Amino acid sequence: MENKITKNIYRAGLIITFIALNGLILFGISSVLAWLNTGADRTGMLHTEVLSKDVYLPKITWGDTVNPGRPMELQTLGEIQQDYLNAWYVKEVAYKTNNPYGIEDYYTDSSRVNLFETIAYNEENNIHFEATTLQHEPDLEFYSADGQLVVITDKNVIEYQEVYENNQKLFTHQDTANYKVMLLLEDGFWRIRHLQKELATPNQDSTISSKIASVKNGKIYIENKPFSIKGINYYPQHSAWDLFGDNFSEDTLRKDFKIIKDASLNSIRIFIQYEDFGKADVVPEKLQKLNTLLNVAEEEGLKVVVTLFDFYGNYSVLDWTLTFEHARQIVETFKNHPAIIAWDLKNEPDLDFDSRGEELVLEWLSHLTSEIRKTDPNHLLTIGWSTPDIAEKLQNKLDFVSFHFYKDLDKLEEDYSILQKKVNKPLVLQEFGMSSYHGLWNFFGDDEEDQANYHQKIQSFFKEKDLAFMSWTLYDFPKVPTDVVGIRPWRKSRQKHFGFIDLQGMPKPAFKYINHKNLTN
Repeated sequence: MENKITKNIYRAGLIITFIALNGLILFGISSVLAWLNTGADRTGMLHTEVLSKDVYLPKITWGDTVNPGRPMELQTLGEIQQDYLNAWYVKEVAYKTNNPYGIEDYYTDSSRVNLFETIAYNEENNIHFEATTLQHEPDLEFYSADGQLVVITDKNVIEYQEVYENNQKLFTHQDTANYKVMLLLEDGFWRIRHLQKELATPNQDSTISSKIASVKNGKIYIENKPFSIKGINYYPQHSAWDLFGDNFSEDTLRKDFKIIKDASLNSIRIFIQYEDFGKADVVPEKLQKLNTLLNVAEEEGLKVVVTLFDFYGNYSVLDWTLTFEHARQIVETFKNHPAIIAWDLKNEPDLDFDSRGEELVLEWLSHLTSEIRKTDPNHLLTIGWSTPDIAEKLQNKLDFVSFHFYKDLDKLEEDYSILQKKVNKPLVLQEFGMSSYHGLWNFFGDDEEDQANYHQKIQSFFKEKDLAFMSWTLYDFPKVPTDVVGIRPWRKSRQKHFGFIDLQGMPKPAFKYINHKNLTN
């Protein structure tokens, strides 16, 4: 009896094992068939991780894509473009790190030789490059009948490069070139077989004749009428530094903009935060909110200075295409909006000079101006420098010069006079103000009367010099984010009380001098 039970158990085990093995075989066969039917994942053959559109986004504009022989398929063209841009990116990363990792994925055996030699030489001599391309204009020259070979001419490629030796920058270089490019389809990827560079004549920046805003004879004009900026930096009272967040409200905008307009001001300055807006992949909901704000401002008779970058401080050359794409999407969307006076490229970029290097920051700003000029001929450009001491920088790239002033007012006239001699553009004092905080964390600080006296005095200066201005800010704030001023309570408390309207919604004494209409002669 015991032997019979053992035999039955053995037979059952064999049957179960047979069924399981056949199940695994069938599963394997079905997986292979599914793989064959859908096509292998190209990325499985790569040494490098998949390069997404979020790492490299130079502007690319195809010209001629008509091939006399075999027609170019739209999907194939997209794959060629992605692999071609990936080839540029991995080369730039390799030259920065002196590590050839990834080169084999996007260059054929013969084209890798020079790249490997360059990397080896640079590593031996402690040299590295930081580089990017900003623009490509490819034309399709040839597409083989078997679909395995493509020849393109990439015109007007804008290349920017910084050269370092022993981690010290030797020089920067930019040129515009044409490239003859041959790509071969290998293992499902388009790899560069041949890349020949020819210098091209760069397109020169033309003088912008703005349709909405312009500068004539040292004055700002809106739709051909003189416009003197008398404005204020704006955040809603309960959404400080989070204007386009969950508490965004059209009703709040209308109420606040009416207060601003009734105070005889004509403009506001707002801030776009790079990460909040989605970086290079701008969030459509944010654009919708910005559109609402601009529409309300236009209806209320206010013009807007839009600051494109706030809370951004990287400037890495490899990330330039991402930041420029962020700006391009926003500017392209609103390039015809009549409420906008100007694009303010970056809030206080000079504060990043010490940590990121003055030359790098200025190069990023300079190239950003060129990119925006290509997209928007209708609006002006400026930069919100944190001090008048350096506000003349890049003035030839800008339409008017903006600076901030938080020094003692006794120094304003001298600083303004010095700056005025350095620049030949309209000047705007774009941020200024005094906190009225007088309490536990600043017992001997200025109070509301001191704040009113400050604004009375500075408005007298504006009136005398006919100087455009944008004050900081409409409201006192109940909360200030730690990212703005840090965790120190005395700094937070001070920042909360720069407004003309207090936490109870009542005008403070300084509100009388929000502009200079109430000044007595």
